[in-house]
Parts: sequence; C-alpha cells; structure tokens
Amino acid sequence: GQQLEVGAPIEEWVNSAGMAWKIQRSKVRYAVGAEGEQYLEWPEQHVLFRSDTKAPLGLVSPKFKVVQPTEVLEFFRGLVADSGFTLETAGTLFGGRRFWALASIGESAIIADAADRVGGYLLLCTAADGTLATTARFTTVRVVCNNTLSMSLSSKSKQEIKLSHRSKFDAALFKDELGIAH
Repeated sequence: GQQLEVGAPIEEWVNSAGMAWKIQRSKVRYAVGAEGEQYLEWPEQHVLFRSDTKAPLGLVSPKFKVVQPTEVLEFFRGLVADSGFTLETAGTLFGGRRFWALASIGESAIIADAADRVGGYLLLCTAADGTLATTARFTTVRVVCNNTLSMSLSSKSKQEIKLSHRSKFDAALFKDELGIAH
C-alpha cells in the first residue's frame, strides 16, 4: 500500500497508489501444430491484462464485469469532499490482480486506556482475477498490505456489501447500501 497525502487530488492518489493503468480484455488464443502455424480460440475464456505492462491478471469468463483500479479511488471522491472521510491508503497486490482503497471515517474508540485508540475505516477492494468479489465494508483494520487486507476481510463487519463480477459495479448503490449515500 501507499500512504496518501491528505487532500491530494484523486489523480495524484491514482499515481501514488500504482493504479494509473486500465484492465484490458482479450480472447484466449493458443498455437497448435509443430511450428505453431495455426491458432485456435478458447471462447469460454478471456484473459485480463494490464494496459501499461501487458502483464496477465487472470482468466475469466466473457460474463466477467471489470472494475477498473481508478473506479476504486473514484468511489471515495464525494465521501472525501462532502462527508468528512479521509483517504488514507490505497494500493495493488500481486502485480495488480487485487487492489483497494481505505478511508478513515473520522471516528475512533479508546480501548483499555487513552493510549490504545482504534479507528474506523471504510474499505473498498476487488480483484481482476476472479478470486475476490468487489467488497465494501466498515472495518477497524487499517489496510496497508495483503496481511491487513486479509485480516479486514476475515473480521466480522455489521455493514458490508459484496458484488460478484457478474454484475456491473455501481458506486452509488454501494454507498446507499452502506448508508453513506448522502
């Protein structure tokens, strides 16, 4: 993950978090014959790949709906501008196969004594390889790496919404379902 500067524009967050690329899609083709002189297509599979490096991200069905890295950060634009949220971290994992952004909701609680404070966060994460549904949840785990992402996703959350990649991501619906639409 990458620590983001408070108040920086989304475009700067995109660059700092390593999300300045798009997910592209191609049909899967493979070479057959001794010299690979013929190519066949595998219509049930598409390969998703990065626009910048052309590195593959995963094999998915043609029905797979892509969530772009920039969409994850754009989700927070209005919340930061109008609702007092502070975008804290964002990043990609496994060469871009997973990516997330995390914002402080501006609330915290003291545990045991004044020196032990737990913050409240809103996490939005997804995967380009089909291994993770697009997920938004409130959490007390400050996500900065794969370990903390895994901890956050495995902890209980009273407010969480998940969307499989067979449906198109709708940021407004997610915010409404989480009770943060306005």
